[in-house]
Amino acid sequence: MSDAALNVPPSRIPDLDLVPAVDEVGANERAARFCKRSIKKESKVEALKLALSMIDLTTLEGADTPGKVRQLCQKAIHLHSTLEDLPHVAAICVYPTMVGVAKQALGSHDINIASVATAFPSGMAPRELKLEDTRMAVAAGANEIDMVISRGAFLRGDYGLVFDEIAAIKEAAGEAHLKVILETGELGTLDRVRRASVLAMHAGADFIKTSTGKIQPAATMPVTLVMLQAIRDYFYATNRKVGMKPAGGISKAKQAIQYLVMLHETLGNDWMTRELFRFGASSLANDVLMQLQKQKTGAYQSQDYFSKD
Repeated sequence: MSDAALNVPPSRIPDLDLVPAVDEVGANERAARFCKRSIKKESKVEALKLALSMIDLTTLEGADTPGKVRQLCQKAIHLHSTLEDLPHVAAICVYPTMVGVAKQALGSHDINIASVATAFPSGMAPRELKLEDTRMAVAAGANEIDMVISRGAFLRGDYGLVFDEIAAIKEAAGEAHLKVILETGELGTLDRVRRASVLAMHAGADFIKTSTGKIQPAATMPVTLVMLQAIRDYFYATNRKVGMKPAGGISKAKQAIQYLVMLHETLGNDWMTRELFRFGASSLANDVLMQLQKQKTGAYQSQDYFSKD
């Protein structure tokens, strides 16, 4: 089991005034350079398969039904009938009320069940309701919890409230991995993204995650780079590995490979695994499968051959 899976107790609230300022121009320029890398042939196939294995296949709509969740689980189990040696996705991500449906549909397959919780996506609920939301999801079979921070509290400088809430959700989640969603599109600056990342990790997060996918901008390369750098510095200081999950707006295989290049160059080989990196996505899997089919046959398969979920 990786360090990210350990139920690590939170440390004390960090002094966020000591968090280094982010050079926004430098971060944007460095992130842009990752988009210019070119990966070909066998290396590209391996990168595509790795990206596929890191996907949290997601449906988080008010119109979700048990039938839709079962269909998504079947897609996770049977990604493509003609492509060989495909990994399965890392997890199915659903609302707490759909966890039981997903658990039954996945059966004994080695695919995790992630559930959003804590009044996703707004986080605007009393703490006790957030804790109950978390406990309900875990009791139903979720082994990963994706929580949202209270952005209003963070933006007004009430860091103690945010820290205590993450620590309480961590305890309520028990052995389930805790992914802490910062909703970076609402934080406004890369300095705030960096500070929120540090706060979440010290409070016990197993993963830090960019976005709910409900706010724009969602995941971006500069934001993800800043979060990866925060993870790197936290690891140097504590020797604890924290995972990363960019989510929202990553729908193309080319983008996913660019994120993997950035991950490798920032955190190295240890993080090139589904245990420490995820993509939160609903449509990325289809484009990755199309690219793998192109590498195999030399021609793109029609989108009609893939489910729309």
